[in-house]
Amino acid sequence: MPSDKLRREIAFEAARLMYSRQESEYYTAKMKAGRKLCRGWVKPRDLPSNAEIREAIQSFARMHEGDQRTANLREMRVAALRVMRLLERFRPRLIGSVMTGHVRRGSDIDIHIFSDSVEAVVAVLREEGIPHDLERKQVRKHGEERIFNHLHFHDQFPFELTIYASKQAHYVFKSSVTGKAIERASIAELEQFLAVEYPSLDLDEAVAEVEERVDRFQIYEMLLVPLEQVKQSKKYHPEGDVLYHSLQVFDIAREERPYDEEFLLAALLHDVGKGIDPDDHVTAGLEALADYITPRTAWLIEHHMEAHAVADGSIGARARRRLEASEDFEELMLLEECDDAGREPAYDAPDIDEALDYLRDLSAMCG
Repeated sequence: MPSDKLRREIAFEAARLMYSRQESEYYTAKMKAGRKLCRGWVKPRDLPSNAEIREAIQSFARMHEGDQRTANLREMRVAALRVMRLLERFRPRLIGSVMTGHVRRGSDIDIHIFSDSVEAVVAVLREEGIPHDLERKQVRKHGEERIFNHLHFHDQFPFELTIYASKQAHYVFKSSVTGKAIERASIAELEQFLAVEYPSLDLDEAVAEVEERVDRFQIYEMLLVPLEQVKQSKKYHPEGDVLYHSLQVFDIAREERPYDEEFLLAALLHDVGKGIDPDDHVTAGLEALADYITPRTAWLIEHHMEAHAVADGSIGARARRRLEASEDFEELMLLEECDDAGREPAYDAPDIDEALDYLRDLSAMCG
């Protein structure tokens, strides 16, 4: 096969692997693609560059995401500006796919932050009420061990902040894709770039809209976290606290209906009211979730206790007929089965982050 054609085919296969999230690193993806297409050993000259693979990934994004990709890019850039303004004292620089425009479904917003105190950056996020995770990565580079601090959080879109020492603010970072200096923008440079790229956009108004927009997944997290402290009767719930039970039910439901976001939300959130009013947890939960779930999810949560009565035969005939009249009755009874099964003391349940990340990805994929 001619070398140019083979390079294109390897680039396409590597891009497919990365777009589908089967691989996350360019080198691993191209080697896996090369071995597959060459049925073994691949010549170095036949391997495409990272830039070639990135362009092929963009072809997948344009094909599968259409106009939504362009709309997301604009919203991600505005969201980046908002966070950068919050962190202005740390001289933030936007980098990565949101800067270059090479976004795809699931892309995060990458920002470099310059501070000699990780805690100072964390304090700003706390003040703003932004839940976050601190990740410390140990990397061996140029013969020495280095620690890199990354802050991850969701604020409409996933963010990754990489914190460097203040003295590195003017350091020229190299791109792993092009090998050249990375494209990056300060607050002022990003504002100027957006004014040119989107001339009809009122930046301050757009940022204000982002600030007012509530991330429903943060609401879910706020309602779920306290459930770890809510203990239940060992007679009916030998697994222990409400959070552990809820995560089990979600995981079991995910096996049954992996692409039904409304059903999975009902499974995860059906008992959040127990952290508010244990005596009437269904009403309390529905009131707390009122603006953040669909009518179908609300219906499943509202009737999940009645579903237990259906299962054990203690419900009246009229009440049963009323439930059976709903097109979601089958899913209600499936939720009951998952709820009943999610009571294992030694179950390997996902944590809150894993459950919410799955639902975020599902929402992005379907919406």
